[in-house]
Amino acid sequence: MKFQLYREQQQSCDIQTAWKFFSNPFNLSKITPRDMGFVVLSKFVDEEIYEGMEIDYTVSPFLGIALKWKTRITQVEFQKSFTDFQEKGPYKYWNHRHEFIPNEKGVLMKDTVDYELPFGFLGTLGHQVLVKNRLEKIFNYRFNVLEKIFREAKQEL
Repeated sequence: MKFQLYREQQQSCDIQTAWKFFSNPFNLSKITPRDMGFVVLSKFVDEEIYEGMEIDYTVSPFLGIALKWKTRITQVEFQKSFTDFQEKGPYKYWNHRHEFIPNEKGVLMKDTVDYELPFGFLGTLGHQVLVKNRLEKIFNYRFNVLEKIFREAKQEL
């Protein structure tokens, strides 16, 4: 069974600042809870995100067990949106679309994650018991960290 997680967050920054931060794979570890053991393994040198880009990570979502995760950027519309798709990892299916919409307050950021767990009925049960709440906590953490990061960036200007 497929599930969807949707979030919006308004940031008071310009589109260039938002795009630069979110299109850098290394910033993902800054906005992921430490107990997830999230590490970007790929080596990039100031590369702009591009369609076809592959990013390797390790993540320890449960009991400290490290899992390899590989995503591929399947769609990029400069300063508007990009999508990462899981090639290999803990999910049967993972497709995460990031959207950036400039407005009078700055930039509205939207995340839409469509995902499915492996193991059929057991995966669906696991979603209800554990995974759904874990993802909610991760995105709540991300929301709070982003509020702080962009508030501090604004104060530095």
